Amino acid sequence: MDISQIKAKARKAAFAARANVHNTGLDDAANRNLLDEIARYPEAGVVSAYMAMRTEIDPAAAMNALFEQGKRICVPVIEGPDRPLVFVEWTPDAKMVDGTFGAKVPADGDRLLPDLVISPLLTFDSRGYRLGYGGGFYDRTFEALRNEKPVIGIGFAYSAQHVSEVPVEPTDYRLDAIVTESEVLRF
Repeated sequence: MDISQIKAKARKAAFAARANVHNTGLDDAANRNLLDEIARYPEAGVVSAYMAMRTEIDPAAAMNALFEQGKRICVPVIEGPDRPLVFVEWTPDAKMVDGTFGAKVPADGDRLLPDLVISPLLTFDSRGYRLGYGGGFYDRTFEALRNEKPVIGIGFAYSAQHVSEVPVEPTDYRLDAIVTESEVLRF
């Protein structure tokens, strides 16, 4: 089996594991842990999160709290295949429209360069690696952002998404932390 087949098999198992715990009351605890972790980075004035879709853990509570704390919040927007994500400012009253793959994005807003990126994922391991949907958007984005300035990458997931080892390639980006409802792993 080549790496793409190994990753496809891991994605299938990860979707099932995530679906089993989605909507079971874990998001509030995870959002509290996420806010505690972000508080470790007071210099992060611009935070990118995401609009949850499918069975992704929802960071909306943290996004609203961070906005109330005076942080500028942005969400990723896909501009095309094989390109890094761009980040558009989000506010609680922003008009949202359907973006690529069905994720909501702001209809308009300033483009921002985040200091900290909260990333959704399908599965993660104790080394700090994540497995996403396979488009490579976050890996390309972290590489591009790191060429501009230091950026903190935090994965956000349910603890049920933790596996012993994520299959990785040289282009896969290692996160700085992963936050769940029951733990914070730092790398």
